[in-house]
Amino acid sequence: MSNFQYGAHVNANGIRQHYLKYGKGGKPQPALLLIPGITSPAVTWGFVAEQLSEYFETYVVDVRGRGLSSTGGDLSYDPDTCADDIVALSKALGLKDFVVLGHSMGARFITRALARGLQGVSKAVLVDPPVSGPNRRDYPSKLPWYVDSIRRSNLGMSAEDMLDFCPTWTHEQRQLRAQWLHTCYEPAIVKSFQDFHEDDFHQDLSSITVPVVLMVAGKGGVIMPDDEKEIVELIPDVNVQHVVDAGHMIPWDDFDGFFAALSSADVI
Repeated sequence: MSNFQYGAHVNANGIRQHYLKYGKGGKPQPALLLIPGITSPAVTWGFVAEQLSEYFETYVVDVRGRGLSSTGGDLSYDPDTCADDIVALSKALGLKDFVVLGHSMGARFITRALARGLQGVSKAVLVDPPVSGPNRRDYPSKLPWYVDSIRRSNLGMSAEDMLDFCPTWTHEQRQLRAQWLHTCYEPAIVKSFQDFHEDDFHQDLSSITVPVVLMVAGKGGVIMPDDEKEIVELIPDVNVQHVVDAGHMIPWDDFDGFFAALSSADVI
């Protein structure tokens, strides 16, 4: 039986923000706000949200320029604006004493949101955030991987076509991505990818005052031991969890390992 409750829209930070809500209903649950990565509309995280909703009233957001949230050439897609979306959305939903969990780009936006006044957070979970930036090594993924797949999705693509981009994913996962990838607005994706290299993710880490969990993919190549050491120096109390058999898309690669890490970190 699914714990999916509904999808809805709110106007927050001057745009339409779409989210999906999961929960068991009945007995009150603590809240969790999930911010996906660069080309992951909210619906693609449904299989994770279903499990999270055993513990939390779970909200999964479509980041602007993705899914059913506002998109187009008249919007800004810089990290400050996207971080302010999180601040405004949490207020619009009335979230208090909640966990915020972000994957990849979403983890970077959470960090910036905390620096820009995100309130009411009990714990922040940063799942394999890109540590690239000015004068740092490049993010290991390459821009054509995103652009080429989006352009093909705009023409129509199948789960079999998606094998060219996600060969290790299940048919169901590839089918869902093929269905929704066309909602990722290419200029927004390009901007976010550029910001992985031009925006300083590390500048905000030392100002974080809430408990932080850092989840590191063992096979992702995104966070290396020296990167982890630097983050620990900037956030001395950070709880580092490794999912050794997973690549960057941790719950896709090792679903059980993802939740074992959350359990080890006392998130669930």
